[in-house]
Amino acid sequence: MTTIGGETTVSRRSPMPVSAEALFAWHERPGAFERLTPGFQPARVLARSGGITDGSRVTLAVPVGPATTTWEMEHVGYRRGLEFRDVQRRGPFAAWEHVHRMEPQTDGTSVLEDTIRYALPLPPFGALVADAFTRASLERLLAWRHALTRMDLERHAAFASRGARRIAVTGAGGFLGGALVPFLTTGGHAVVRVGRGPASDVRWDLTRDPDGTAVRALARGLAGVDAVVHLAGSTIAERWTPTARAAILESRVRSTRLLAEGLAAMPVKPEVLVCGSAIGVYGAQRGDTWLDESSAAGDDFLADVGQAWEAAARPAVEAGIRVVFARTGIVLNPAGGALGKMVTPFRLGAGGRLGSGTQWMSWIAREDWVGAVHHVLQSPAVRGPVNLVAPEPVTNATFTATLARVLDRPALVPVPAAALRLLFGAMADGTVLASQRVRPAALAGSGFAFRFPSLASALRFELGR
Repeated sequence: MTTIGGETTVSRRSPMPVSAEALFAWHERPGAFERLTPGFQPARVLARSGGITDGSRVTLAVPVGPATTTWEMEHVGYRRGLEFRDVQRRGPFAAWEHVHRMEPQTDGTSVLEDTIRYALPLPPFGALVADAFTRASLERLLAWRHALTRMDLERHAAFASRGARRIAVTGAGGFLGGALVPFLTTGGHAVVRVGRGPASDVRWDLTRDPDGTAVRALARGLAGVDAVVHLAGSTIAERWTPTARAAILESRVRSTRLLAEGLAAMPVKPEVLVCGSAIGVYGAQRGDTWLDESSAAGDDFLADVGQAWEAAARPAVEAGIRVVFARTGIVLNPAGGALGKMVTPFRLGAGGRLGSGTQWMSWIAREDWVGAVHHVLQSPAVRGPVNLVAPEPVTNATFTATLARVLDRPALVPVPAAALRLLFGAMADGTVLASQRVRPAALAGSGFAFRFPSLASALRFELGR
């Protein structure tokens, strides 16, 4: 880092396990910006024209404290396989230029160098007030980006022999799908988005289908796909009124049945269906008992939902399609899910354990979740239930203490179980007070390598600490 004449330069260099040409191609593919946008420094694309060639532009919505500012960038200095730049045309900085450089090495690998030069507005007061914070934020961002880029490249290289594939994804715009899709596209795969909204490549009709019209239409729309990842389903993070319970169950069962029947009806079927599921299938109150894919199902609401959800995929199984049930635990990323709700109160020093704190939390870093889904997609021997959780579950007391330590905040404000039940009703016992001590036996047995096996390492990466 250097500061000269009111302009500050922040840079980072990191070795990458692929050629400069391959590294450049990763950055040029669709989804690269989304892939390089962390949950702890979110940005949303408002408009985009072109890719990264000269004259291409992107307009972003970037949070600045409690407000949001608009940032318009233009790409210049495109040198295929070696370098591209983006410069601010309108936005929060007095000046901004970001140089992305890929340097070839003699052994066929490369070095990624990112250099950002910026000047803050209102000199010299802007620099006096905000330069240290801005520098630290950019250094965190570049460190995270380089680690993420290397991790993605290594994960794709592990299955390079299988080639690029055409993969259909439902729930592509959600908390999980929004991370998985850009991972796949930057790896060279083609993604077909399945849903009901205008951004969908294939539209599906989830109303009742007595004559099979929706099944046939979906089968036609998915012609040519090699794999399917099914993530669609109504949120469980609300009070479980009778209406909400029906939506939670029906959204999963109906969409899964339609998808399974559509895939079964295809003359040329995809190799694999990765069907969303959850560790809730084991039941909410399992105490200290270790659970793996062979454990018995529970007998509460979410356990019933999980069993019905997985059973709805039976037509695909019977059609000979390899089906993986991705029994997902608590996925950690500040952009959503449980961690997204916990980060703000903990940053304010108002966090603490939930209930007694003795309940077990089976978690997984979102980046390991992405890697695990990719792993089961690409591993022909993997089928049936697969627990998508890290190998080291922790109690809620340990989780909250670790989160506080990572954020350098106290954890002194416990929330009594009675208060949670008053706020959320039955959902409290089924989710935040649930105790599920789950191990990823199938993932471990198939050779998957967790990048973030410990809670502290996962939180530090996902929060950019």
